[in-house]
Amino acid sequence: MHSPSAFEACIAALWVFPIKSCAGISVQHALLIPTGLAFDRAWMVVDADGEMVTQRELPRMALIQPELVCPGVSVTELVLHAHGMVALHLPLTTDYPTENHAIHVRVWGDQVPAFNMGDEASVWLTEFLGSSLGPLRLVRFDPDHQRPSSAKWTQGLPSLNQFSDGFPVLLASTASLDELNARLQAKGEAAVDMRRFRANVVLGHSAAPHAHELMPHDEDRIGTLTLHTQGESVQLQPVKPCPRCPIPNIDPDSAQSHPAVNDTLQVYRQDPRVNGALTFGMNCVPVAGIGQELRVGQRVSADWAF
Repeated sequence: MHSPSAFEACIAALWVFPIKSCAGISVQHALLIPTGLAFDRAWMVVDADGEMVTQRELPRMALIQPELVCPGVSVTELVLHAHGMVALHLPLTTDYPTENHAIHVRVWGDQVPAFNMGDEASVWLTEFLGSSLGPLRLVRFDPDHQRPSSAKWTQGLPSLNQFSDGFPVLLASTASLDELNARLQAKGEAAVDMRRFRANVVLGHSAAPHAHELMPHDEDRIGTLTLHTQGESVQLQPVKPCPRCPIPNIDPDSAQSHPAVNDTLQVYRQDPRVNGALTFGMNCVPVAGIGQELRVGQRVSADWAF
């Protein structure tokens, strides 16, 4: 029997976001690599100057649905889908594009090497998203480059990213979403789903006997999480609350923005740990279990860290 004083949960959902700021893919299992879940934020849209482009500038990015084609043991193709557009098929090989495609791009304050995915992708993105920022390009992160997380928050733990905002894994919980939706509906606003918050690992209630009931924002109050996989256990260390920009206000089905989500968070989620910013979810770094597979339904345990 597990101690009722310890935190118990399960993995309720796993999400991979191949292209930064585009729609995510709900998956039943995902490989943990040093930069987070495999293929998460491996690609990014940039403008003609190589600057990152997100839903902040182009909300219609939410309507681009990536697909990872995996006929066998490896992913062979990235496919982009969007309403009114012919699907864009981008073959992926074990070899990265040639040096002719190597460019430098900027993600937040970091200039990093990447590979241009080609003219066809540029034309497709620019046609769907518009030319307000000039020609758009799709780039893939150079896996030989190391982009570390902020040492201020990781406190010496090694942590690498591709095109994520700054940490490898974003954690949230169904209980936190339920709390927000209860508040939204009390104001006559529509409920929202977890896609607004772009979390990789979503925790749900544990089925273990005598387990502590998952409460809203328990993810804020726990130490190292152990994810009980089939092989070596995976450990994720929460390091920083996730401050929220206006993206959660954007409806992922329509790309229309409405301030209800952040207006509601403003009432109860101003977080002193990040100078009063609105937070939802915790950024985590993997500290054990690289190469293990996470699966929906796996048990998660942790100690409290108030």
